[in-house]
Amino acid sequence: MDDRLIVALDVPNAVAGLKLVEALGPAANFYKIGLGMLTGGGLALANELKEAHGKRIFLDMKLFDIGATVEAAVRGLAQFDLDFLTVHGDPHVVRAAKEGAGGSGMKILAVTVLTSLERSDLDEGMMQAGDVPEIVAGRAARALEAGADGVICSPQEAHLVRALSEAEGRLIVTPGVRPVGSALGDQKRVMTPAEAVAAGADHVVVGRPVWQAPSPRAAAEAIQAELSSSRALMPNR
Repeated sequence: MDDRLIVALDVPNAVAGLKLVEALGPAANFYKIGLGMLTGGGLALANELKEAHGKRIFLDMKLFDIGATVEAAVRGLAQFDLDFLTVHGDPHVVRAAKEGAGGSGMKILAVTVLTSLERSDLDEGMMQAGDVPEIVAGRAARALEAGADGVICSPQEAHLVRALSEAEGRLIVTPGVRPVGSALGDQKRVMTPAEAVAAGADHVVVGRPVWQAPSPRAAAEAIQAELSSSRALMPNR
């Protein structure tokens, strides 16, 4: 079992999430619970998976607010013994989140640019000019300088983030990962699991290609096999 694979539990509620985890069995040990699951018992499921099943949990909340609010929210979440928590990569948000996490051991991961966005989307949102990879690298550097334990970026930018001096010893987690032959869905900046790890990712997040597969366990096992193959080796290793 390779913890580099994080399976996104993007299903309607905790009951469906637990059923999927049971179906995957030993094929996955690390799970992402996001906003879509939050109102369907997401925190309760996180607790159950940690305490009763020994799983690792990535809570993908992408918190963004004034510093005091972020700090309070993270302090409340830190009591649940989670492994990863996402916040937006703005330095004031990252600093507040780290303060809220205290000595809990929960890793704060900073979101750079969502993997469902491309340059035209940033233009529509009146975001800064420039190539997306350059913006991702710049946001990553600032977030890491502010104390983030790692960053969230697409696998296409993982090599740029990994090359940053600020990224030494920090985590890179990549959503937007699709096995060969999988539908892209709403993802736009994608790579295969092996390509993402070879580019510098520590963890890859895969959702629909696993839970929409005829056999989710077989799909997860295939990804695990790919991550263990020579294709997943970084060129400098």
